[in-house]
Amino acid sequence: MTDDRRKLPAVNALLADVQAADTMADVARADLVDAIRATLQDARRLGGATPADGWVQAVVARVRQDTRPSLTRVVNATGVVLHTNLGRAPLAPSAGAAVVDALQYSTLEFDLATGTRGTRQDHVRELLCEVTGAEDALVVNNAAAALMLVLHAYGTDGETIVSRGELVEIGGAFRIPDILRRSGTILVEVGTTNRTRLSDYELAISPRTRTVLKVHRSNFHLSGFVSEVAVEDLANLGRRRAIPVVHDVGSGLLLSLEAFGLRGEPLVRDSIAAGVITVFSADKLLGGPQAGIIAGPGAAVQQAGRHPLARALRPDKSALAALEATLRLYRDPGRALAEIPALAMLTAEPQDLKRRARRLARKISGARTEPGASAVGGGAFPESELPTTLVSLNVDSCDAFLAALRHHEPPVIARAQDGRVLFDVRTIRDDEFGIVVEAAATARREIGDAPLPPK
Repeated sequence: MTDDRRKLPAVNALLADVQAADTMADVARADLVDAIRATLQDARRLGGATPADGWVQAVVARVRQDTRPSLTRVVNATGVVLHTNLGRAPLAPSAGAAVVDALQYSTLEFDLATGTRGTRQDHVRELLCEVTGAEDALVVNNAAAALMLVLHAYGTDGETIVSRGELVEIGGAFRIPDILRRSGTILVEVGTTNRTRLSDYELAISPRTRTVLKVHRSNFHLSGFVSEVAVEDLANLGRRRAIPVVHDVGSGLLLSLEAFGLRGEPLVRDSIAAGVITVFSADKLLGGPQAGIIAGPGAAVQQAGRHPLARALRPDKSALAALEATLRLYRDPGRALAEIPALAMLTAEPQDLKRRARRLARKISGARTEPGASAVGGGAFPESELPTTLVSLNVDSCDAFLAALRHHEPPVIARAQDGRVLFDVRTIRDDEFGIVVEAAATARREIGDAPLPPK
């Protein structure tokens, strides 16, 4: 043991050598010392041997590992466009630039014209009204918060009527009945799991009824002997009985994608046109940052905005900046489809995907292309599969290969099937091809996995 210790350099001596490295000039001394001690401890466990690349490089590698941000950029090669675990919709370049600009002192709540205090909602209110047709709109920090706020503003100390077929769990244990309970309203279930009629709602209305809630079923689809009440019919019922109707449409679809084979998601504008209070996400099909939006009749939205919870749930300046820039793209639908990444990926032409996949496969040793399917993700269009072309690699161990891809800088997140690692070019930008090629080559070297012939 004594001999092994003599082989190890002193902490201070190694610190001086590491600090001399150009790439470590801006690293805090405490981080360097921690990395040196960890590197030396690793060496002790291995008998005191000098690392293969030398002490300095071993410490540098350890520093990079230990100081790497937990929240970091990845390359999404899964083909799931709105991948919840990977941050859902990537922002358009103009939205990203707007966020960077807003991180400095900004006009978040300042009116340049008058030099007096303004409101943060003004940055997006008019744009939201323009692209949805709403009289007014309010932004909070996510869609769950939007629904919670509306129910607090309208349903407290009374009853909210919901179809049994819409008492869903959307994700992350977010269940509609739980939200109703926590908002202080009493849930009144009508209809059955598979069939609900307008008469079911009419019979359930009582002097204690405060709201009628319709929820779009995300993540799954009911088929067969089923029926539900259209939002237009519920809106008419609400007007006749002076009861506000709330429609949680989920993914925030502002443009129809039926021409691209994507059907089944409600358009925000249709619910707004029906005259109901409409709630939706900004970071799914809308293609913006995480935010929840309440839009609809002016008086209804303003009542929600006056509730004390509205301040607790308000969005920050980065979300508002990104949302404003994203909404501006919707003023020209063609530009929105081309420049909002989620929409561009969802509407990509199959022949273009095939060409791009062949180009990527030619750069990866042992790769080939094969037909496959992408997914929309984010609970949107749950029945839809988007035809794509995959880049496929046969490997000895998919788990080891995928792990090596994740450890690359930046990480590459791919998927596996039947002994093949698959890269879907639908969600890989052209300027990320080089990263994928390098990550695949590095993974081969690290796990000693030679290319296998196609199965």
